[in-house]
Amino acid sequence: MRFDEFAGKTVFVTGAASGIGRAQAIAFLNNGANVFGFDLSEDGLRGFADQYGERFTYAVGSVTDRAAVERAAVEALAAFNNVDVLLNTAGVLDDYAKTLDTDEALWDLTMDTNVKGIYLVTNAVLPGMLRQGSGVMVNTASIAGFVAGGGGAAYTASKHAIIGYTKQLDYDYCRDGIRANAIAPGAIQTPMNQADFAGDGEVARWVADETPAGRWAQPEEVADLTLFLASHAADYIHGAIVPIDGGWTAK
Repeated sequence: MRFDEFAGKTVFVTGAASGIGRAQAIAFLNNGANVFGFDLSEDGLRGFADQYGERFTYAVGSVTDRAAVERAAVEALAAFNNVDVLLNTAGVLDDYAKTLDTDEALWDLTMDTNVKGIYLVTNAVLPGMLRQGSGVMVNTASIAGFVAGGGGAAYTASKHAIIGYTKQLDYDYCRDGIRANAIAPGAIQTPMNQADFAGDGEVARWVADETPAGRWAQPEEVADLTLFLASHAADYIHGAIVPIDGGWTAK
C-alpha cells in the first residue's frame, strides 16, 4: 500500500522490534517516513538501522518507565525535529488467566504495559504535536476490548481501557489538530501468540476455525490498516475503534 504523503514525516512506534509494531515500522519506512522505534529488545531494532540508515533510529526501554519514555521522546525530536504519527503498539498477554488465577503481579504488569504505557508515551509525545498543531495517534486495542474470550481478566480489562482512553483522547484534542483512533486486531500471527502454534498447532487451528474468515492474519495486514488510518484519507475518522478480526466480532 502506497501513501506518498508520509515521505519526510516522522512516526514514533512502540513495540517496534517484533510483530505488529515491526510491520508498522517497515510499512511507514517503505512509504518514505522517518521512524523512531521504542522497544524492550534491541535485537529487532538494529537491523532497521542497517537497512534504512538515518531514516530510522531507536531507543531501548519499557513503556512502563516514565524516565525512559521521556528520554525517547526527546531523542525522537532531536533526530527528526517533530513527531507526526504516534503508534502505541507495545503490549503483553496474560495467558488467558481468569481473575482468581491472576495474581497482583500479573495484573499490574498487564495494566502497566497495555494501559499506563500508552498514557506515558502519549503524554510524552502529545505536547510536541500540539505545538505544531497536528498529529495522528493509532493505538492498538484488541477484539478483547469488545468481547470476552480474547484474553484473560487483566488483558480484557486493559483493552477495554484502551478503547475508552482513545475516544476521550480524540474528544479532548481533536479541535487542536489531533486525531486519535485505535485498531482492534483479532487473530494475528505474531511472536506474542506463538504458543498457539506450538506442538501440533491444535490451538491455532481452533482459532482459525472459529474465525469467520477461516484464517489468521499477518502483521502486514494490520500495518496496511494503520497506514490508512494515519493518512489524510482518514481525516474524518475520529475516536473510532476499527476491528481487523476476520469477522470475529460479527458473530
